[in-house]
Amino acid sequence: MEIHDRLKAAREDADLTQAQAATAAGCARRQYIRYEQGEQEMGITKLKALCLTLGVSADYLLGLPRDLEWPR
Repeated sequence: MEIHDRLKAAREDADLTQAQAATAAGCARRQYIRYEQGEQEMGITKLKALCLTLGVSADYLLGLPRDLEWPR
């Protein structure tokens, strides 16, 4: 599952429309749609805003850890 798939699932679980998620991220609806479709990457500020709005961690949206060894 990719970031755009997780983003869409988290938005749907939060019962938000794409327009509501876009407002929370501080972007236009069309730009948000591109995030959900995997056509555009989002910056850290928008990622943080969406995580807070959707109630998920950035690690979840980014699909981490993926074979992450700690400490490095």
